[in-house]
Order: sequence, then structure tokens, then C-alpha cells
Amino acid sequence: MALDKPYLDVPGTIIFDAEQSRKGYHLNQFCMSLMKAANRERFKADERAYLDAWPMTEEQKRAVLSRDLNRCMAHGGNIYFLAKIGATDGKSFQQMAGSMTGMTEEEYRNMMISGGRSIEGNRFVGEDGTAQAHRQPQGSAGQSPVAGGQ
Repeated sequence: MALDKPYLDVPGTIIFDAEQSRKGYHLNQFCMSLMKAANRERFKADERAYLDAWPMTEEQKRAVLSRDLNRCMAHGGNIYFLAKIGATDGKSFQQMAGSMTGMTEEEYRNMMISGGRSIEGNRFVGEDGTAQAHRQPQGSAGQSPVAGGQ
């Protein structure tokens, strides 16, 4: 990490900065390829073969295959690019966001309509709020150092 990044202490948040952009370049380019119908068809026909044509890390490929968007983001994915995967699967952005929080689409929608997550316990990493790593669907063991704020 080249610079001091105090924003890494925000729980449940991965900041898409220059470092993340470099890390996720090929992952995000793969996502953009899904804007073309022919590429979506090729991807859905044999996801692994399509991913293997991209110079992504094995971890990035596994995250895509398992549709673990939180892991994709920890490995450089940008949510606006990752949305192309959801669209390819016929999912709305709201469904995708719900899956990233461990909520159903309806639970996620209701939370957002009610004003979002409480700031209580979510001001910095290590508190006990709902955005903390140990309360997320993948648990604290699934957090990368970037996602965990270390």
C-alpha cells in the first residue's frame, strides 16, 4: 500500500481507489465484455472456459463462479462493472445488493427505505454493528485485508 489510507477503517466498505483499480483491471474488463450478447451466451455456455480466457487471478475467477460479489470487490471488482454479471444472470441491482448483505431482496429494500443501516456500531472496524465483517454473509474469515480495513 503506497499511501496512508484512513478510509480503510470504514466497516463493510471497500473503497475503489487506484490500487483496487489496478488489482481488478482484468476482472472489470471481463465484466464489461458481458455487455455484448454473444459474450454473455459464451459465458453462460461454459463459464469456466470463458473466464480462463482472461488473465484474472484464480481467486477472482472463483469469486465470479460462486457469484460472491463481496469477494469480487475485495479483489478489485467495481460494483458498477460487477452489475453486468448480475444482469447476465437476470438479477436486479437490488437483488445483488441484498445478496451482498446476507438479506433477501425485500429485507434489503425495506432497510434502505427505512434509512439504511444504523451508524451505531458501524463508525470504524472493530465495533459490533451490522456492517462489521463478522456480521456479513461470508463472515470474518472471508474478509481480505482490504475489506477488513487492515
